[in-house]
Amino acid sequence: MELYESYMLSMGMAKDELASSHTSDEVGNVMGELMNQIVGDFTGKVARELQTHITQNQPKMLALNKQVMLSVDTNLDKPEARRVTFFTGRNNIFYLEMAIDRTEFIKLNDFESHEAPDPDELIAQVNAQSAAAPQQASSDEQDDFLKSLGM
Repeated sequence: MELYESYMLSMGMAKDELASSHTSDEVGNVMGELMNQIVGDFTGKVARELQTHITQNQPKMLALNKQVMLSVDTNLDKPEARRVTFFTGRNNIFYLEMAIDRTEFIKLNDFESHEAPDPDELIAQVNAQSAAAPQQASSDEQDDFLKSLGM
């Protein structure tokens, strides 16, 4: 609940509008979205560094009150289970458990890894290009008009 509350408060939600139970659908949805952002950031970094394409499923958060045994019905050749422990700002424990197939990346060709593009820099470039383009177009239109008049 600490992660949910701090995230929603930082997004501008009022404290009295937040869900009060960890079993609430809203809490599961928000935590699932946060996990999706984490997984997306990780796969983006791997894709950039290894120059590959990664597809993924959207994670789903479940609130469990009891210990359960979960069996995923899928064909995994070499399954590996991992449990990662995080400590929140108030020293509460947060667990992430996942099961994945053992994956090994083999570099076939030499390549340079690319830096992540800076969104502010890209927006500035597009704005500069769009500001310069209409001026050139209007100049060309004026020249064409003058040429059509024989000047």
